[in-house]
Amino acid sequence: MATVSELKATAHPRAGKGTARAERRAGRVPGVIYGDSKPPLAISLDFKDLKQRIYAGRFLTSIFEIDIDGARHRVIPRDFQLDPIHDNPIHVDFMRLGVGATIRVRIPVHILNADQAPGVKRGGTVNIVTHSIEVRCPADAIPAAIDVDISGLEINYSKHLSDVMLPATLRVVGKDDITLVTIVPPSGYAEEMKAAAEAAAAAATAATTAAATPEGAAPAAAPGTATPAPGAAPAEKK
Repeated sequence: MATVSELKATAHPRAGKGTARAERRAGRVPGVIYGDSKPPLAISLDFKDLKQRIYAGRFLTSIFEIDIDGARHRVIPRDFQLDPIHDNPIHVDFMRLGVGATIRVRIPVHILNADQAPGVKRGGTVNIVTHSIEVRCPADAIPAAIDVDISGLEINYSKHLSDVMLPATLRVVGKDDITLVTIVPPSGYAEEMKAAAEAAAAAATAATTAAATPEGAAPAAAPGTATPAPGAAPAEKK
């Protein structure tokens, strides 16, 4: 069961840019509640409280209950707008949640045990390819994150969505087996691997040659040189 937090808001029936600017001057942020086959409801929220909740994380996957004039609205944030200069919230949208509602939401990817990965211990870098995954799930069962354990991951290896055990309540939007995380090799790694492979190949060739030559056997004669018979005197030089 998802945790439901209370959020304070007031209704303001007037709409328009002038009203929104007045709300912001008063230290409040205009917003709207919509959905569940009910008419939209214009609201305003305390600026400081809303900003704190947005920057605390997981705002768009959290369920809130808003009491407005005695009517309680169970909602989830669907979007918010920030001032492009100061990154302060200037508008927020909430969607009503009916009983047993299933919603579409993006869940963040959380990497576990990166310090235990052999690839990291050898100097590799964790590269998160996919930061969030879009799923459909019951509003009461939104997970905090999708955990990806990379404790056994080597350099140049990856974890894909199919490698992760997801809760039975989640249905991933889309069918692609996307890459979630990979371990990138350090600088010079390719050259080191090539040199190691060449050294191993040379050692294997030397071992094969040594094994094929009988112990105590004379080295092979050079091409074009006759091999003297046993006991025969060496040929005179002309």
